[in-house]
Amino acid sequence: MKSHIFAALLVAGTLSLIAPAFAATTEQGQGQAVITVMPKNNEAASLNIGPQNLQLKVDGKQSTVTNFASAKGPNSPLELVILIDGSARTSLGTQLSDIEGFVKEMPNNTKIAIAYMENGRAAMTGPLSSDPSQVLNGLHLPGGGAGVSSSPYFCLSDLAKNWPSHDATARREVVMVTDGIDYYDVRLDPNDPYVQAAIEDSVRSGLIVYSFYWMNRGGLDRSAIASNAGQSLLSEVTQATGGNSYWEGTGNPVSFDPFFKDLRRRFQNQYRLSFSSPLKGKPQIEKLSLKLQGAEAKVYAPQQVLVNRAGTNAGE
Repeated sequence: MKSHIFAALLVAGTLSLIAPAFAATTEQGQGQAVITVMPKNNEAASLNIGPQNLQLKVDGKQSTVTNFASAKGPNSPLELVILIDGSARTSLGTQLSDIEGFVKEMPNNTKIAIAYMENGRAAMTGPLSSDPSQVLNGLHLPGGGAGVSSSPYFCLSDLAKNWPSHDATARREVVMVTDGIDYYDVRLDPNDPYVQAAIEDSVRSGLIVYSFYWMNRGGLDRSAIASNAGQSLLSEVTQATGGNSYWEGTGNPVSFDPFFKDLRRRFQNQYRLSFSSPLKGKPQIEKLSLKLQGAEAKVYAPQQVLVNRAGTNAGE
């Protein structure tokens, strides 16, 4: 009996020595995010906010804000890809002038490119450019049939994995023009694997995704159930990445201009946030919760962020 007791004590003592070794694998990681802080008064002057106004949690645990700065001005470049569904209706032609006006009105610190969703990839029409004429050379009516995009989420993943720039200082933003229907899983499935993959790829690449709802060519797209499913999936992507979804019911909007006006205002009210958070093992995506205190404003922050090893840039 004594030998059994001694053996049990020996095992317990050994485990107590091993446990700290496993705990020691936890290191201090870091993360970055671009957040949008919209004043409740549309005419309000710039908000005076700082780290003291932020309550940040990563993976449900309080985290430390290590840097917080406005993204305004020429020293904060912005890269934007307008990603248009290749199977969108030809009536999208009524919106081309709004897209053209938006491109021409963006400030000089913005580089824009236009891409089309084709067969599961983002087909770029040119490089990111601050020259409106170069950007708009690639703007045309989608020429594909129903379902040519394969899945808008395949195309978003492709864009995230092959972002056409390596500028680590630039904000990366995407506007998806699509109905959001995944032809590989047309039902509303919050756990759609292609949607989840697109979210993960976007978060790893540091993308902020916005969506403009526009019905595609196929008869399936005219179904209210399918339209609601597409809009819900788009919202899932935009909220996860800190963007926003735009639509007018389940029909096509009369004009994109109000969407673009809101988008420009969001770009002017963005901030760069850096934080430190515990990291267990390899870099991983964690849930982020951010609350703004002491300011009359609404904050839009990504619901998911990449926690990386110290000294590593987003997307690496």
